[in-house]
Amino acid sequence: MKRAEILEAARICVCGERQQDYGTPENNFETIGLLWGVYLRAAHPELAKVMAINHINAKDVATMMGLLKVARIATGYKDDNFVDLAGYAACAGEIAAAERGGGDHD
Repeated sequence: MKRAEILEAARICVCGERQQDYGTPENNFETIGLLWGVYLRAAHPELAKVMAINHINAKDVATMMGLLKVARIATGYKDDNFVDLAGYAACAGEIAAAERGGGDHD
């Protein structure tokens, strides 16, 4: 795939069908972060002392999902891993900008 094709496919995913299927990425990532926090505190009780349930925020989730794609890229090649990585990066960047007061969630 060419870079423009990867970016366009990522745009379609994060601004189109997936948002219709799962809601906004920000809301979905917040839910994932809450579930991960509950899981980590239950699986590793020592974390309950230092980590709130809502400690993993939407930006963290988007970034870590990008890392998941990096791990997959390291062990094999599929176009969708690069598309998804670009999509997660775009979501994380938008969330970070909004946290700084520099963007909205269109």
